Amino acid sequence: MYIQAWILCSIFIPAAAGLLFLVLPARKMREKKMSWAAVLALVLTVASVGMLLFSYSRGTKAQLTLFSLTEGLDISFRLDDLGAFFLGFIAFIWLLGGIFSVEYLNHEHHKRRFWGFYLLTLCALQGLSLAGNLVTMYLFFEMMTLVSMPLVLHTQTHEAVMAGLKYLFYSMCGAYMALFGVFVFYHFGKSMEFLPGGVMDSAVLAQNGTILHLGIFLMILGFGVKAGMFPMHAWLPTAHPVAPAPASAVLSAIIVKGGVLAVMRSVYYVAGAELLKGSWVQYAWLILALITIFLGSMLAFKEPVLKKRLAYSSVSQASYIMLGMAVLNPTALTGSLLHVLFHAFIKTALFLSAGAVIYQTGYTRVGQLRGIGKEMPVTIWCYTFVSLALIGIPPASGFISKWYLAEGLLESGVKTFSWLGPVVLLVSALLTAGYLLPVTIDGFLPGEDYNYQARKKREPSVKMVLPLIILAAGALIMGVFPGGLITFLGNITAAVV
Repeated sequence: MYIQAWILCSIFIPAAAGLLFLVLPARKMREKKMSWAAVLALVLTVASVGMLLFSYSRGTKAQLTLFSLTEGLDISFRLDDLGAFFLGFIAFIWLLGGIFSVEYLNHEHHKRRFWGFYLLTLCALQGLSLAGNLVTMYLFFEMMTLVSMPLVLHTQTHEAVMAGLKYLFYSMCGAYMALFGVFVFYHFGKSMEFLPGGVMDSAVLAQNGTILHLGIFLMILGFGVKAGMFPMHAWLPTAHPVAPAPASAVLSAIIVKGGVLAVMRSVYYVAGAELLKGSWVQYAWLILALITIFLGSMLAFKEPVLKKRLAYSSVSQASYIMLGMAVLNPTALTGSLLHVLFHAFIKTALFLSAGAVIYQTGYTRVGQLRGIGKEMPVTIWCYTFVSLALIGIPPASGFISKWYLAEGLLESGVKTFSWLGPVVLLVSALLTAGYLLPVTIDGFLPGEDYNYQARKKREPSVKMVLPLIILAAGALIMGVFPGGLITFLGNITAAVV
């Protein structure tokens, strides 16, 4: 009974708070207290998630059916190990982004609207993580699109409006592709509930392989839109840079993980890995993932605008995760799940660092950041540490996830891809160093002609710096002590592959 209450609280606290921000008259909410009220809602959400995860860890069954749409189509929530993994880090990073936003929003208009949709987006992600069946997951996935789009539109410039419409168009196209797959597996599957290994009978698989392969491929493409996978990636580098930095951070670091979670549920908990092994779907998925990794890294390397460079980076790094999932073996899948968490910490820190620089200096292009390390040393050191983690320099966390991905590819035995995958990962790592480290090098070593006398300290307040320090420390500590996390994620992968 208590654990069901915590499920509801985890979803409905951010929903209720977000709706209150949107519907209460502006005069009822003093601007100085508005941000801290939003942070309080985030703290309460994290506390609810903590209590839910604590109860679940003690063996309590976490399941709740909210209502039925029709016979066999229930809106239900259920917590399992995979859902617990996503639920925990999403709530935590959302809180850090909220704390950063308290000061950052001082130079933004429409704070009340920002907080309303920021909280509603968290509600959608919590519901996605807790979804107990395919229909519930699809509904919250669609909700995630609708309530996150206003974050892209926030500044209301022409560029922001066009980016928001592009985000909506791509997301709707992806959703309709995925919906076809939902129809297929509802018709042929034993159940809509998530089951490790899939819900398909072997006899049904043998007789209906063609339509099932098409259904799961369209689900991978459709849900993969949120993960920025080629050829449906173009919305991400357009939409993320125009949003306020805290929104860019969670869009690029967390919203893409919503797409990853939906793909993983579809492949490993509905269709089953056996349906895809050796099929044209697996090879097409591997090809698209490798193209996206290389394409995203190259575009990031050539991009002069910092936030857009980081957005292209997310296109590449999210497909590291998709690549590991497409290999269909436990080692590579463990690497994917590790990269889900590590990339969430790293990319949030990178976007918040960029936001802090923009907030303090107004600089948006990499070429303008010469000497920035002298002016904002703590911010740029945090940027540097997480950059090294994303490149994959040991002992930072990114090295661990990429090691598992490469090892999984090498042991997979998938023709050509078993060696081509690690090669592309290495090339992408070099490109990652090429597009991230110039900010650090030019920032701390601006050259002899730099006017050291004219520099001034521009470090932001503790409200902006503290989340950066926590995220950078997390990215390092998880790489030094990954044992418990690897064991936990290894148990998930062993159950589904």
